[in-house]
Amino acid sequence: APRLLTTKPMGGTVGAQVEIGITGENIDDADELYFSDPRITATRKLKTAGQPEPSKYVVAIAQDCQPGLYEASVMSRLGISSSRVFSVGTFPETLVASPNTTLATAVALPTNTTCNAVMSAKSVDHYTFSAQQGKRYVVECAAKGIDSKLDAVLIVADAAGKDLVAERRGGLLDFTAPADGPMVIKVHELTFRGGAEFFYRLTLHELTADAPLPTVISTQGVSSFSWPPAGLVAQAATIEIEPNNAQPQTEKITLPCDIMGSFSPAADVDCFEFSAKKGEVWWVELASQRLGLPTDATVLVQRVTGTGASQKLIDVAEFSDIPSPVKVSSNGYAYDGPPYDAGSGDVLGKLEIQEDGLYRLQIADLFGGTRDDPRNVYRLVVRQATPDFALVAWPLHMELRNGDRSAFSKPIALRGGATMAFEVVALRRDGFDGDIDLSMHGLPAGVAAQGLKIAAGKSRGVMLVTAQQDAPRALANVQFVGHADIAGTQVTRPCRMAEMEWPVPDSWSDIPEPRLVTDVPVSVSGFENAPLSIAAAENKVWEVKQGDKLTLPLVLTRRSEFSGTTLQLKVLGEGFERVPQFDVSLAADAAEAILDTGALKIPPGDYAIAFYGGAVAKYRYCPEAIGIAELVKKQAEQAVANVEAELKLLQEQANTAAAERKAELEKAIEGLIAQQKVAVDAVTTAAAQVKAATEKANPRDIVDLVVSEPIAIRVTPLEAK
Repeated sequence: APRLLTTKPMGGTVGAQVEIGITGENIDDADELYFSDPRITATRKLKTAGQPEPSKYVVAIAQDCQPGLYEASVMSRLGISSSRVFSVGTFPETLVASPNTTLATAVALPTNTTCNAVMSAKSVDHYTFSAQQGKRYVVECAAKGIDSKLDAVLIVADAAGKDLVAERRGGLLDFTAPADGPMVIKVHELTFRGGAEFFYRLTLHELTADAPLPTVISTQGVSSFSWPPAGLVAQAATIEIEPNNAQPQTEKITLPCDIMGSFSPAADVDCFEFSAKKGEVWWVELASQRLGLPTDATVLVQRVTGTGASQKLIDVAEFSDIPSPVKVSSNGYAYDGPPYDAGSGDVLGKLEIQEDGLYRLQIADLFGGTRDDPRNVYRLVVRQATPDFALVAWPLHMELRNGDRSAFSKPIALRGGATMAFEVVALRRDGFDGDIDLSMHGLPAGVAAQGLKIAAGKSRGVMLVTAQQDAPRALANVQFVGHADIAGTQVTRPCRMAEMEWPVPDSWSDIPEPRLVTDVPVSVSGFENAPLSIAAAENKVWEVKQGDKLTLPLVLTRRSEFSGTTLQLKVLGEGFERVPQFDVSLAADAAEAILDTGALKIPPGDYAIAFYGGAVAKYRYCPEAIGIAELVKKQAEQAVANVEAELKLLQEQANTAAAERKAELEKAIEGLIAQQKVAVDAVTTAAAQVKAATEKANPRDIVDLVVSEPIAIRVTPLEAK
């Protein structure tokens, strides 16, 4: 799959142009660079002769583009790549062009400026600025929040390099200058790692003493898909009033409520009291970790009896983590579940009032015992039941026989005849347990999507995206949504997509880090076809009576050689996933699947299923490039032969020519000798291109899922006797 790994620099200024270079996997032939906002556009950088310069682009950021994080991706022969964050800011920007790993080579950083840099291994980057005594400065280092692998440590030192203040958790360092004169900013990786993947954006802010800290904008973790609930206003109705840690300072509230609070000072416990009556049911939801903060909230509800010295607190309910709706990987790489965790350290729970009375709600951060950071905020919403759901999706993972320790992004880059499968996970709110139907809209020509619905009471479904074999090259940003009937009202909710920040070939040495992406681009290669396509023998609704067996004929279309002779298939689709795994021959053009509705206890109804299994294909990248390169080499060799023949003829003529003619011929010979050198160089270049194309096209094993086209099945009821 094509993957964009780095852009350098990592961002630009509103209203400006910036030249960037890119690196990645399988994007050597990338042409267009796309952004998730149309106000950011890119054109290829051209050489003097007008030819595009490989991997170089000129990016224009419109004046009305809002500061923030956007997604960049490239279109390659294989289709659209995975994305990389591109930051847009308001300050002037610079790029570190030479090493600044010593005090002597420190780079000058003016205030209110952003510098883009890449960390070298086992080193410390140095910057200098002119400070004024008593002025407040904030050093901001964007790294983890913009897809970097850098765990930044920030240090402010005096002119001699002596450390004055440090922040070892990255992000922001807030300080006031002790004296006039030059000061030094040091940046290094927590464990002194480095390389192209350890990039950062360093900004030096000058702020007034009472100014709030700048907001550090960051990508969203997978768990953030479930926040905010639909219809929630942007700002909370009230803000907590400190101190509210204990009686008699407990804050009085009425339900429902919407409160913004903070886990500050350290070990803060916010207490709220409310009156409730027997039989009332409330849903308690708190967001903090889903706001991108390093918190783990807990909520304790207690019934308050008595007053003064005789007051007692009786535990009623305790809410902590929101569990993942589906089982996830036990250690981040063993595929006993996906390495995408849709749960969070936030709170979502049901509070049932058993007795009339006064109740106390206590909020604490399990990680907050020693941290005093007012930026660690939370939002508490206590509401009556509002049944709803939120959706997130990621590429279906595959389990290898020897255990899979890898984690890769799979952009929706379709080959002709390919079907990609995506797991879709639902977080259900406030008791909603109905069916959720899945759909995609705005797909490219020749592409279809079929959702295998999330059945009532379930948390998992599948989306299948299929490209016809002759689908033309295309790219489209699509809408991915879920539909449900909630209390007689049709509700539509967006489905967020998640991908890995970095390809992780072996998680023994690197932990997979997934995040949400902004949009859902779907592309078709237009050049390549899938190594294998599987479909039902007929495109129809296959009917079977309840309790009977359905023999389903399958057609296999092979376009590649494979390692191994058989493909083991399983079934996707609610009700049919307990079908035993079965083998099909990779040498055959047809196969059969037997679905026993009696053994599966399938009730009457309409179903959609697909078959899937792991295969190792002998993949050849662009084999036609060999023929093109060989033709170019043959033409270059012919050009050499033509020049040599003409040169031989002129030399023979010069040997017998009269003196006045000989000078003219010798001048022409000099020109041909120059042409001969150019032609020989062209042959050398063409030969290198043939070699490179041949090496790229050499068969190599590619392990991936083979997914069939969706198949419609109707189970009809037994006839009444």
